[in-house]
Amino acid sequence: MDQKIINLFDEYTHKPLKREVFLAKLSKLAGGTAAALAILPLLEGNYAMANQVSVQDADLLMEDVSYPSKNCTMKGYLVQPKLSKGKLGAVLVIHENRGLTPHIKDVTRRIAKAGYIALGIDALSPFGGTPVNEDEGRALFAKLDAVQNLENIKSGLDYLRGLKNSNKKTGVVGFCWGGGMVNSMAVMDPELTAAVAYYGRQAEVADVPKIKAKLMLQYAGLDERINAGIPAFEEALKANKKDYQIFVYEGAQHAFNNDSSPARYNAEVAKLAWTRTMGLFDQTLK
Repeated sequence: MDQKIINLFDEYTHKPLKREVFLAKLSKLAGGTAAALAILPLLEGNYAMANQVSVQDADLLMEDVSYPSKNCTMKGYLVQPKLSKGKLGAVLVIHENRGLTPHIKDVTRRIAKAGYIALGIDALSPFGGTPVNEDEGRALFAKLDAVQNLENIKSGLDYLRGLKNSNKKTGVVGFCWGGGMVNSMAVMDPELTAAVAYYGRQAEVADVPKIKAKLMLQYAGLDERINAGIPAFEEALKANKKDYQIFVYEGAQHAFNNDSSPARYNAEVAKLAWTRTMGLFDQTLK
């Protein structure tokens, strides 16, 4: 797909553009309205075709949960191995700027299937939770209070540590907007064990000394907007002798892990990045 179309969709999802403006620009790039409408499903995706772990999986316990934060009652999707013995490591999953979508719930199930307690957090809980309409969800992110949002996300880590079957070792993984929040949690939470950020905004260089967790930073080679922050962040990590790994996947698009979006999903890269992610969790959370 033309990179200009990918970049336009990135602008639509992150700026964000109004849908009518996005569709008008897409029609111009695609050569007409009919062509634009044919391309649109490849960009926006189909959640039904991307479930890797069934909601009927007999090995997992899945439930919608609520728990307190300083600012509101938070909502989340908690998934655990059904027949686990002993205490388990726990992983917080932070969504993209669409909210707690079916795709992120599936990612949460994948982590639980690997033997961890997994919580898919809903950062839009202050507004009642993630709406069905993704455009409405994206608009709500601009209304989040930045300080309260970080406190709300950290409350998910505190909730996981407080579960009776938790071994108190916690990891976090996030994508896009959630990747930026992963870096923020690494700064904010000294108890965090491991953090994996997929194509997310870097933390402020001045805050790097506060990081205690092992970091894994996964970037898409074609993601110029996010990648511009890599050099300064890595320099600070090196200078402060932090335990980190950086992987840049050449030729991959932003959101390469999202298998519900065919235009940007890269199966080979996603598999490699996921293997590395779970390798870090296996090394640190068990």
